[in-house]
Amino acid sequence: MSWVQGLMVAAAVLPYGAALAAKAGGRRFDNDDPRPWLAAQQGWRSRANAAQANLFEGLPFFYAAVLYALHADAQPERLAGLMGAWVALRVLFVLAYVLGRGTVRSIIWGAALVVNLMILWA
Repeated sequence: MSWVQGLMVAAAVLPYGAALAAKAGGRRFDNDDPRPWLAAQQGWRSRANAAQANLFEGLPFFYAAVLYALHADAQPERLAGLMGAWVALRVLFVLAYVLGRGTVRSIIWGAALVVNLMILWA
């Protein structure tokens, strides 16, 4: 598997990590009907669930940018570097979200958006 493929997979599994964090060890978690339980959560569990939603929302633009860059014959090494930066920023985004650091989270989100635009024009 190439770096580009591996980073696409890494980006795809990030939301599931946030979802696991939101649900793991929770009292009275009902896997048959998880949404009401998640909606009732507060604090870091609620923020981890919100991070999961944001990660899923960001995937289409990331994939579109990567696929366009590949179609436009972007240099694979440069593309992989930008993709790695995006994935790393999104991991930091989740950490900032779960820890309740809103301003830092927003700055990281903005940086990831800039990197995504750089991927688009790689």
